[in-house]
Amino acid sequence: MVFRDERWPDGTPGWVDLMVPDQAKAIAFYSGLFGWDVHRGGEETGFYGMAELRGRPVAGIGQTPPGQDIPAAWTTYLAVSDVDRTAAAITEAGGQIVMPVMEVMKEGRMAVAADPAGAVFGLWEAGNHIGTQVTSAPGTLAWNDCMSRDYPAAKPFYEEIFGFGFQDISGDDFTYAVVLIDGRPVGGLGAIPASVPPEVPSYWAAYFWVADADASAAKVVELGGTVDGKPWDSPYGRQVKVIDDQGVPFTVIAPNEQSGEPEGWEV
Repeated sequence: MVFRDERWPDGTPGWVDLMVPDQAKAIAFYSGLFGWDVHRGGEETGFYGMAELRGRPVAGIGQTPPGQDIPAAWTTYLAVSDVDRTAAAITEAGGQIVMPVMEVMKEGRMAVAADPAGAVFGLWEAGNHIGTQVTSAPGTLAWNDCMSRDYPAAKPFYEEIFGFGFQDISGDDFTYAVVLIDGRPVGGLGAIPASVPPEVPSYWAAYFWVADADASAAKVVELGGTVDGKPWDSPYGRQVKVIDDQGVPFTVIAPNEQSGEPEGWEV
């Protein structure tokens, strides 16, 4: 388990949160799956829930505001040092600002954007809240990637806005690149396969570490969720796509022989 007290470098997926119609139901599900302690804020925060491990934040769980038609989803937030400048650059580069820049008390400043292919992501300029403060343990954020309907448009967009570098690992039947910041892997960018139904839009996905992918998949079902396919091994870990009890997809991944344990791993 690794603790972090410094701001995440610009462009790094440094925070994720979940917006759902039933916050209490989500808190019960994810606490049961990941062992999170979730503390709800007051009315001034919209009763935003802060999920913690060892007393440190790892993710957020919020309630969809009344009267707002917001899809239930995990949102990936990319760290930025100037949210206003980044939001303006996104618009100029063909993206959209879905939620304008706003102050979040003294915690930071945020906006929600969409890339030219429609994938939605957040921007977070840290104040008191730097983002996730725990890594390399079950229940912590393991990976984020953008799966795009227009890979050729998405790639130069993220390169221009966030300075991403790319390590292409594509194969005969898939297109995917590891996203690099200063040569360090921080996420991924891929093309949605042709086999995926056309109604599935471009999206950013969240992956969470677990100790045992198979056991976690079974736990998801026990908690009222579903499993999308079977667990499978990759060079990066054993993973399985799952869906929570409010229809929100995410992926759980466990270290395997191919990947080895991440630095500082603690169960």
